[in-house]
Amino acid sequence: MSAAAAVPPPVVQPLAEVTAHRISPTDTVRLAVLSGPAQGSPATVVFEIWEPGGSQPPNSHPVSTETFVVLVGTGLAHSDGHTRPIGPGDVLVLPPGSVHRIVNTSGTERLYTITVMAPDDGFAALIERGPVAGLDPEDLAVLRENAAGRQAGPEASS
Repeated sequence: MSAAAAVPPPVVQPLAEVTAHRISPTDTVRLAVLSGPAQGSPATVVFEIWEPGGSQPPNSHPVSTETFVVLVGTGLAHSDGHTRPIGPGDVLVLPPGSVHRIVNTSGTERLYTITVMAPDDGFAALIERGPVAGLDPEDLAVLRENAAGRQAGPEASS
């Protein structure tokens, strides 16, 4: 058996098959695992959606760095007594052990990020144990437009 034969094939999943969850039923943030341990990755990549005014409770990941790439919307990132505004094009990096939360300040709009948790340390399993919340056409449009390198939101029609 050659070394190339031992390498698993790439994983392709249509966006229509991606499922979002809430970690708990009353959460105002939905999370859709795009890749993680189930796909053979030691890190997890998540599409996160904060509802208008939404936030997650303060949380911490003892051994993982969490990186957010803001696609659409604005928010305030709180971490260990520090507060920073975030918006489209920003990259927020939270070190292992930081106690943090993000609040959507976009008014009536959703806040969208691509989030990388490295290493996963159970994050994908935590998300996928939560209740299914689904992705709607607006969510899928933001993901498709940003994946294709186009600007999402009202500015895209200018």
